[in-house]
Amino acid sequence: MSAVDHLTSLPDLVLRPTSGNAFEATVEQLATAIRLGVFTDGEQLPPERELAERLGVSRNTLREAIAALRDSGLVATRRGRGGGTVITYAGLEPGTGGAPVRTGAALADAMDFRRVVEPGAAALAATRSLAADQRAWLLESARAAREAPDNAAHRLADSRFHLAVATVSGSPMLIEAVTRSQSALHELLVAIPVLRRNIEHSNDQHDAVVRAILAGDPETARAVMEEHCDATSALLRGLLG
Repeated sequence: MSAVDHLTSLPDLVLRPTSGNAFEATVEQLATAIRLGVFTDGEQLPPERELAERLGVSRNTLREAIAALRDSGLVATRRGRGGGTVITYAGLEPGTGGAPVRTGAALADAMDFRRVVEPGAAALAATRSLAADQRAWLLESARAAREAPDNAAHRLADSRFHLAVATVSGSPMLIEAVTRSQSALHELLVAIPVLRRNIEHSNDQHDAVVRAILAGDPETARAVMEEHCDATSALLRGLLG
């Protein structure tokens, strides 16, 4: 499996059978996957039958969920030969996302949750015997964030980097937790303007996390990811309160 194959496997890892209200849960999972860059602009969703089975819902429920995504501008449906549902979301320019849902105690809780799960994922990843393609994927993910052509693309690449770290940890429960963490973080970061100095620090910290994981150094991987989480938390607390 190549590094690119790992990227295409993210939907398998992030999407899971729904619980509770099937329609609403399906919309939430697919919209979250799109906004975090699990599915990227121009990419086609998996075939309807495959996606419905993966989510554990009926094809009718899936069609209704896709219609909601289409109404929200996240996807478009192409008819005829070679048709299907295509992602039309290329990310939001940070600072244009509207007021975040989380402020005050809810913001603090989201940041505390992230500080527990993401450093833990990085530390666990550093204990794994990673294959060459996994190591290449981590390096590629960090490079994609650093070389992103614009702020919206960087936001998506940043999310994919953190999901890559969670994935190579090998823990499905951690992947689910980091997906939740990144979903909350995305909502918050698109509500504040881009600060170039912060992006530079973030990219440097990504590189340091990758170096520690590839060196098999869980203590450093955890410490650097904690520093990374703390920097983002300080920024959000300062700008959002």
